[in-house]
Amino acid sequence: MFSKRICFLVLFFVVILSFFFRFYRLTSVPPSLNWDEVSIGYNAYSILKTGKDEWGDFLPLHFKSYGEYKLPGQVYFSIPAIAIFGLNDFSVRITPVVYGTLTVLFVYFLSREIFKSEAIALISAFFMGVSPWHIQLTRASFESSFALMWVVLGMLFFVKSFRRSKLLFLSALFFALAMYTYNSARGFLPFFAFFVLPFYLKDFLKEKKTVLLSSVFFLILILPILHFFLIGEGKARYKLVSVTDEAGLIPRIEERRNLSDMPYILKKIIYNRYTFISYYTVKNYLSHFTPSFLFINGAPHKQHHPQKIGELYWIQAPFLLLGMYLIFKKKNKYRFILLVWLLTAFIPVSLTRDSIPHALRTLNAAPVYQFLTAVGVYYFFKYIRLKNIIAFYFFLATTFFIFLFQFAKYQIYLYKEYPVLYSRDWQYGYKEAVNFLEKNYEKYDLIVFTREYGEPHMFTLFYLNYPPDRFQGDKNLVRFETYDWVRVLRFGKFYFPDLGDEGTTVNDVRKEFPGRKMLFIATPDETPDDTNILYKVDFLNGKRAFNIFE
Repeated sequence: MFSKRICFLVLFFVVILSFFFRFYRLTSVPPSLNWDEVSIGYNAYSILKTGKDEWGDFLPLHFKSYGEYKLPGQVYFSIPAIAIFGLNDFSVRITPVVYGTLTVLFVYFLSREIFKSEAIALISAFFMGVSPWHIQLTRASFESSFALMWVVLGMLFFVKSFRRSKLLFLSALFFALAMYTYNSARGFLPFFAFFVLPFYLKDFLKEKKTVLLSSVFFLILILPILHFFLIGEGKARYKLVSVTDEAGLIPRIEERRNLSDMPYILKKIIYNRYTFISYYTVKNYLSHFTPSFLFINGAPHKQHHPQKIGELYWIQAPFLLLGMYLIFKKKNKYRFILLVWLLTAFIPVSLTRDSIPHALRTLNAAPVYQFLTAVGVYYFFKYIRLKNIIAFYFFLATTFFIFLFQFAKYQIYLYKEYPVLYSRDWQYGYKEAVNFLEKNYEKYDLIVFTREYGEPHMFTLFYLNYPPDRFQGDKNLVRFETYDWVRVLRFGKFYFPDLGDEGTTVNDVRKEFPGRKMLFIATPDETPDDTNILYKVDFLNGKRAFNIFE
């Protein structure tokens, strides 16, 4: 349909456009680094400088960080940019921009391999490039978007292996890398492999030796982290977010029993462990297929989605449904791969209980929606063009302007309103506060930084470019662990109390450390009356974030 040169130019344009939409105003939209980004950045910096993470562990395969045990992929791949640009906002976020753009390119190659059509491949890449779902999660350092790149590469060589079986080894390599990058991949990929196997059993049996060896290769690759996932801290971490969480499960069931007026036997049947887990798992799963999630509001988490728009553009809806119908009508060889990919991508998150529906943990599904949209768009306009050229141009112009309107509205909102509305959700203000204390560091014996907004120690380490070896060997370092988190109370001349807690006011701290010259960084509610404020930090909506005073 198109010459190779035109296809190359269109693809080049799509890739450049995708890069631009992820790169433009990179350090200000989202409005600041969140606590995960500074943790990833500082641990990468620590590895670069000392070979050890913040805990002093040498080249770890999981990073304890705040106690959630981050997988290593994002941290290690962030090192090159930090080595080049230093430890700052730009160096942390340029890495996801690069791999986000590469993901768009890989979506093109995968789509071309599945549908044998340059046009469908280009349309798939375009929709991936402008996807609100993918743009949001590649403008900041989210592990799920990096895992997605490996998943797409794994799928590409998995599909290619139907023609050249030895490519299964490359597929296994990329799938293993995905499992070293984000937890959703280690939940999704086993489900995908299990459910896709029956549909292509004949193909696999023809290459039994290659399939077996590549499977063994995959298991060897993930062996170093397998113990951690199955019986180590990773399993313990999962229990904290799981629907089956014992600490919260039984009380929730008993609460519903007590509130119910039904007979006792019925209450026992309806409100028990098995019905409760089944109900919420199904409810969580189905919530990801609602129009609200897909086309209207998106996910509720303010960092994972900009709000006021779906994960997809609503103009995609009719084409998406048409695409799903056509891949089965035309009996595309890889239709079951796409179907299983889509349906299993939402299983892992359905077994959790926070922020449902969830955009971050379900990002693996995003490419499938773009593939189906592209198929629908391509065949719809191909059919209309053959039937009536006037109708073709009418529908083409109408579709283009509706999409352009939606996209422009989303972009204007993303850059103008979103940072202002949700700067607090992004922990805005830490950078400004640390910049002030850096300039005045030598004047004080003790710097007291409230923990009200979470993890001030990591923002302090990050924005001061605090020497990792100095932090690791700090005799004043005091950490304490709760059942689900690790908090730093002190290091160096810094003290990070819960100033809002009863009995831990600013005046209490002054009494605890008499004779010391202290600088306080506190919220307005924690600031004593008649305090002489040295510096103020406001959220972007004008509300006060921090007061800085002596």
